[in-house]
Amino acid sequence: MSASEDEIVVEDPSAPASDSPALTSNRTVEIAVSLALLGLAVLLAFDNRRTGMSWDSTGPQAGYFPFYLSVILGGASLFGLAKQFFSRQQAGKTFVTRAQFRRVLQVFAPAALFCFATQWLGLYVASFLLVAGFMAWVGRIALWKSLLTALLFSLAMFVTFEIAFDVIMPKGPLEALFGH
Repeated sequence: MSASEDEIVVEDPSAPASDSPALTSNRTVEIAVSLALLGLAVLLAFDNRRTGMSWDSTGPQAGYFPFYLSVILGGASLFGLAKQFFSRQQAGKTFVTRAQFRRVLQVFAPAALFCFATQWLGLYVASFLLVAGFMAWVGRIALWKSLLTALLFSLAMFVTFEIAFDVIMPKGPLEALFGH
């Protein structure tokens, strides 16, 4: 039995084109992430220094451990920056192409909208819209199947959280209309 008989190849007709232009390189992303983490470390160190980062008569103050964790995070970020700036390699490999980034945004944008919609519509209605939207738009599944699946999923979540476990979840106007 040859290796080709064992290999399963699945072709995705909507996969990003391999000739799509590069959006950014690995080196650029590494520098950006290191700078963002360094900024976070400085902010955390400042705030934990403000709340107290030493020992008092009862033991460590509230900011003692978080302060030193932010120092470690800052050191790791500086190491990452130095590694990128002193490395001899050029821009390097492509981190993401334009077509790949478009696919990432197809997931990120609805997920971000879901977070905001949950505040006004409640968890269950927002979940219904998210699941139905993903299935119909990204998955290209028939609209009736998408709506039915989203409805069943939202109802299962409602029964699980509201009835079985009595967990308080964000509710919107539809739940208020039904008295929940």
